[in-house]
Amino acid sequence: MAFGVTRDPGSGIRHRVEVFGLGGWLAGQLGFDPRGGATVPDWLAAPWQRLTEVTGGAVFHDGTGGLTRARAALSWYPRDVWRYVLSCQWSKIAEEEAFGGRCAEAGDELGSVVVTARLARDLMRLWLLMQRRYPPYSKWLGTAFARSPGGERLGRHLAAALAADRWTARERELGLAYRIAAEAHNRLGLTEPVDPGTRPYFSRPYQVLGAGRFAAALSGAITDPLVRRLGPAGTADQVIDSTPALGELRYARAVTSVSGI
Repeated sequence: MAFGVTRDPGSGIRHRVEVFGLGGWLAGQLGFDPRGGATVPDWLAAPWQRLTEVTGGAVFHDGTGGLTRARAALSWYPRDVWRYVLSCQWSKIAEEEAFGGRCAEAGDELGSVVVTARLARDLMRLWLLMQRRYPPYSKWLGTAFARSPGGERLGRHLAAALAADRWTARERELGLAYRIAAEAHNRLGLTEPVDPGTRPYFSRPYQVLGAGRFAAALSGAITDPLVRRLGPAGTADQVIDSTPALGELRYARAVTSVSGI
């Protein structure tokens, strides 16, 4: 069977069949061979899309079981690395959760919509991470989210927030979405329970979750000394918002190395 290449229509037909040894293929996809174990820097630098590709899809033959072992090793983050990744994702939400209202307060309605969309994307990624699923890149993010347990319920509020024509309606729908995510966090048992309710943003006239509370609870629950020393940057996907850059593993390694390991 042969296929044309969508991104290069003038190149003609290619069979798209390549032959690799398993170790070389894994190193090319991830930057390391997980059969020998994955270090904390390995986990941080591995793009979510690459992890999704390696751990998913049909396997038609695995005679020695090497790919099965590799997939098992990559099935999910170690517990404290998971706490760290979730903490960084909650921190991303905390940075902007008040900005929808603040943009509208300044007369920037379009800015308010853009911020709402960014928060919706971060909540979708957070939800998948809480479901122990690596978030895929943007083309497949909505599909993966919709297929995740509870995604439909959370998605209704995110869609309503994006469709709203006033910041107050966006705030209300985001607040309902925050509560769903916060209650899901508490069910994970990774931290002591955190109040899932919204609250005023200091003296400003709008409500926020205070997502930094969840980030702090997760960081405080980390016991691995190596993970505790990590800076607040997060994984490659939490730092880089460029598909071409994430496709070059040297960039992923470079940006995550600033965490101090």
